[in-house]
Amino acid sequence: MFDFLEKYDLLGAFWTTVQLAAFSAVGSLVWGTLLAAMRVGPVPLMRGFGTAYVNIVRNIPLTVIILFTSLGLSQTLGINLGADDFETINFRLAVLGLILYTSAFVCEALRSGINTVPVGQAEAARALGLSFSQVLGQVVLPQAFRSSVGPLANVLIALIKNTTVAAAIGVAEAALLMKEMIENEAQLLLISAVIAVGFVILTLPTGLFFGWVGKKVAVKR
Repeated sequence: MFDFLEKYDLLGAFWTTVQLAAFSAVGSLVWGTLLAAMRVGPVPLMRGFGTAYVNIVRNIPLTVIILFTSLGLSQTLGINLGADDFETINFRLAVLGLILYTSAFVCEALRSGINTVPVGQAEAARALGLSFSQVLGQVVLPQAFRSSVGPLANVLIALIKNTTVAAAIGVAEAALLMKEMIENEAQLLLISAVIAVGFVILTLPTGLFFGWVGKKVAVKR
């Protein structure tokens, strides 16, 4: 029944999916944290930028963002992110698009965590002479991350599933392989089940692991 799978690099496709998710998760965490800092910062211009970015990007379909990175940045403006071959260019553009999109949700997850930190702690830190960046980095964000493990885990799981959109610009991940297999084989239900099981194998342990981490690091009040 599964003999036809031997003709396709199923593990390679899912490895590309894992790489897309991993690189995008790191980039989204960094950019999302910066956006969260902007949104709670004292500078009106930065607050306005952070708010506008999150509200605009969250309401744009991910497919549009991914296609923009390919058609707009690469083909129109010639921005190839330091890559020469077609596959590497598309992979890096897909990672960029996923970061731009996912960081908006990371920002909101972190901002909800920041709101759980008692205001008195920040005020006490400022009274000790700490600057805003020191208060945020040493007092607020560490607690916010601990409170945001659950929401961030949900964002990561969504990111893993969203990597399928990278197939729109030719990244050889699981969804693109699925499309190729369906076109070549008369096994629609079986192929769909195999790909679905592959994503469950990636997302289910991720959710369980971060659920365990969230309980371990939860802030006791």
